[in-house]
Amino acid sequence: MKDLKQFLSKNTTLVTFVALAILLSILTQGRALTWSSIKTLLIAESVRAFAALGVGMIIITRGIDLSIGYVVCLTASVAASFAQNPAYESAIYHGISFPLFVPVIAGIAAGGLFGLFNGTLVAYGKLPPFIATLGTMSISRGLQLIYTKAAIVGSLKNEYKALAQNSLGPSQFSIPYLSIYVLVVAFIIWVLLKHTRQGTHFYAIGGNTQAARVSGINVERDLVCVYLYAGLLYGIAGVLMSSRLGLANALTANGMELDAIAAVTVGGVSGTGGVGTVGGMILGVFTMGLINYGMSFMSIDSYYQLLVKGAIIIVAVFFDMKKYAKRA
Repeated sequence: MKDLKQFLSKNTTLVTFVALAILLSILTQGRALTWSSIKTLLIAESVRAFAALGVGMIIITRGIDLSIGYVVCLTASVAASFAQNPAYESAIYHGISFPLFVPVIAGIAAGGLFGLFNGTLVAYGKLPPFIATLGTMSISRGLQLIYTKAAIVGSLKNEYKALAQNSLGPSQFSIPYLSIYVLVVAFIIWVLLKHTRQGTHFYAIGGNTQAARVSGINVERDLVCVYLYAGLLYGIAGVLMSSRLGLANALTANGMELDAIAAVTVGGVSGTGGVGTVGGMILGVFTMGLINYGMSFMSIDSYYQLLVKGAIIIVAVFFDMKKYAKRA
């Protein structure tokens, strides 16, 4: 019994995910878990996974990022603007055809710049992460509207859309490119957090900032780095989202910050800092995705999904605070 309790405590997210999958399978008589349905879930949640990995690292350092949704919206718009067909009359760069690498680099660079800005405000400006990212959320929103003139950035090149819309393998059992990208990036982040000195620093800063500073860790530099890495991940998310949708507009990635924060919270990343795993973050993303997908599959009104999502965040944070109360 003791071993079972320890297993459940250490693998709460995994057990929850499996239980939800089994429940959904029973309620839908297996229809919700066919390969085509699973592939739909993978495609829908893969872009959010990049945002979750970014904010997950930030929360490990006891920070937060509220700018995710609008930064992803901006990066999606920037990337899409360089991927438009040059003959499109409403193209931002009408008559100019850019090679494929330009929109990809432009989108990721835009995300990286915002991450660097956030990190500088938090590390050297000494602004609380909540306030700093609340400000940059508004700035990124304004820049997106100014850059696009509040218009839809559409008519994207097929080669650009193929980045996120294509799959690998035979059509019946094909694997979306998006899920492959997630696996590659998640592996890189796992190596960073678990097998590099800087990853160890992130956990140390989240556990006790003053102790980390006394032990010789350059807290400011590492905080800038973690926000920069997160920004680059938001940039990737923006590129892939505009590629998958075939456009970008002012509503792209609306509310993604809530989805990402909810996912990593469910995935076991503690708001008190210093605790969290890449596996938990990814499981958290797909657990939340499974809940949303299951409710949609059973034709439950989307408004109720917001209620469930908010309740899950509250419950997850409540148990997180109880679990780590002694450490605090």
